[in-house]
Amino acid sequence: MSKQAEKMKNGPLQGLRITEFTSAWAGPYATCLLGFLGAEVIKVESKKRIDHSRFIAFTTGKSFSTPDESSVFNNLNLNKQSVTLNLTKPKAVEIAKRLATVSDIVVENMRPGVVPRLGLGYEVLKEIKPDLIYLSSSACGQTGPWREYVGYAPTFAAMAGLPFITGYDDWPPSNFMGSIDLRSATTAAFAILTALLYRQKTGEGQYIDLSSQESIAVLTGEVFLDYVMNNKVRTRQGNRHEFMAPHNCYKCKGENNWISIAVATDQEWQALTQVMEKPELVEDARFSDGQNRWNNQDELDSIINEWTEKHDYYEIMEKLQKVGVAAGPSLSGEGLFKDKHLKQREVFMTVDHPVIGKDWIITPPWKLSATPASIPRHAPILGEHNETIFKGLLGMSQEEINQLSEEEVIF
Repeated sequence: MSKQAEKMKNGPLQGLRITEFTSAWAGPYATCLLGFLGAEVIKVESKKRIDHSRFIAFTTGKSFSTPDESSVFNNLNLNKQSVTLNLTKPKAVEIAKRLATVSDIVVENMRPGVVPRLGLGYEVLKEIKPDLIYLSSSACGQTGPWREYVGYAPTFAAMAGLPFITGYDDWPPSNFMGSIDLRSATTAAFAILTALLYRQKTGEGQYIDLSSQESIAVLTGEVFLDYVMNNKVRTRQGNRHEFMAPHNCYKCKGENNWISIAVATDQEWQALTQVMEKPELVEDARFSDGQNRWNNQDELDSIINEWTEKHDYYEIMEKLQKVGVAAGPSLSGEGLFKDKHLKQREVFMTVDHPVIGKDWIITPPWKLSATPASIPRHAPILGEHNETIFKGLLGMSQEEINQLSEEEVIF
């Protein structure tokens, strides 16, 4: 057992090893989630083609001069080990095969067709490791007319139909960014766990073809059903709901502070009017029942806005939640970081990184009582574990490692 595995020995996936050939967000975060649960993750990289998240932080607009300064990369690759292999070299491919033989899971998110051409496809690796679980993550899947299309979060979100239903009716479809990658990654982690359960029962591995387009599309299942069953095409309707009213974001005291309020029943509506100190609205014919409130949303939103803009959004949330009305502040990045509830639940914590220093990271969204998530270390420095893995795990000599480094096989 490596030192890295020893640190994570209490996780439910302790003893499992993953070799990944991934970059960007969707692939790395899937294995990062499994790493939180104790799996040992070996990230195969190369100086020839460095993961762009090591150099560019799309969300913050920052770029870096070295591959070890990115906080985004750090958050997506916590706990992992990094080795560098130039997979254009046949000797590097052979080493990668050896890593697969001592692994339980292989994950890749290159464009469909690339990994098989390198000689590292599932059909090759399952011959040397029959019980291997192998996941390929791509924009549109490994089959179909769009299989080789390049995809990033904004494109496969659009192809999944989510932007078309998000936004205001007089605006173009919305553009989605990194959160879409993370949803696809979470789906990938779930799929790997189901394959592990299957292997535990049968002893057999399997291939997982994961399409990010489909991962997002299935999360809007009601849109499919509405069309299939009712021949209705859902369009953008802003913050409004099919039947709930009020259902919107309302301006609060302070700069760019907003609160989301959603009312489903007459009882909730009555409770809202009491907190607003406007009980007379219950008797107002425009708002007397759900249908009338929905038909008169412009007037209703205007009245609620007049009230909310005089109050703090946390104050409104606490008052409404006490009487059973769903309400919550629409938090900015700063608001999320300072939110007392998230602080108490330790959603954000720091890890020591040898280049970045103390770096804020986002912890997993689940709390396991017996086997809590573990974050013993920062994301790896590029090639940090070459000797640890090649010498300690694969049994290569120092002379061999040095020679392969000179040949830019380990590179």
